[in-house]
Amino acid sequence: MTTAVASRWLPFPVTAGNVRLYCLPHAGGSASAFRSWIGRLPGVTVCPVQPPGRETRQRDTPHTAMPALVADLADFVLSAGDSPYAVYGHSLGALVGFELVREIARRGASLPVQLVVSGCPAPQWLTPDDPIVTGMSDAEIVALLRTLGGTPEVFLNDPRVLRLILPPIRADLTVKNTYAYTSGPPLELPVTALASTADVRASVESVLAWREQTVRPFRGHVLDGGHFAVLEQEDVTLAHLAAALRPWS
Repeated sequence: MTTAVASRWLPFPVTAGNVRLYCLPHAGGSASAFRSWIGRLPGVTVCPVQPPGRETRQRDTPHTAMPALVADLADFVLSAGDSPYAVYGHSLGALVGFELVREIARRGASLPVQLVVSGCPAPQWLTPDDPIVTGMSDAEIVALLRTLGGTPEVFLNDPRVLRLILPPIRADLTVKNTYAYTSGPPLELPVTALASTADVRASVESVLAWREQTVRPFRGHVLDGGHFAVLEQEDVTLAHLAAALRPWS
């Protein structure tokens, strides 16, 4: 992997480890969501991924369609060579991680040793009931973000911040709006799914349905809390990640 490519996708220093864990954020999220995880998983190099259009990649145009996004991501991940790696995604990041693995499989390249997902129904459970962002005004997007949660109110009330965060949020929501699941062979790798008891956007049953997407071992865990419980309860989440990755770390 070239230094230029690595620094573009991985904004934080890469630590030593036996297996890399690429962390994909929720819609509108950034690499910073996982920065505090760095160095807290023995034997694991936590790699918070920076999608285009935010933070250190503010000038890059964000993707608005899943195929182009996962093709770009696959180029990056595969540039690291054949060293063991895993993929973790939360909410939209879970779908991106799933389609990333499928893209890598189509290319005949080395698969991750583990896919970990959270806060997202299994793709075969998805229903087209997400608000359509095409044509929405900025004020309508802000109102939507308030209902979804996860964006600090201080950001939503600051016009300067909104000018920075609304383009990638709108792009990510467009990726979700236009995503269409296509059935295919189950994944040939272990899958771990983290659900939350009070997640109104992803019921426990719908998250645990990820078991249908793999022919390898499946682990399902349930946290107390809402949609962002995995980020709010870092110690619990990291313990589950450590257990999932222990054979390779």
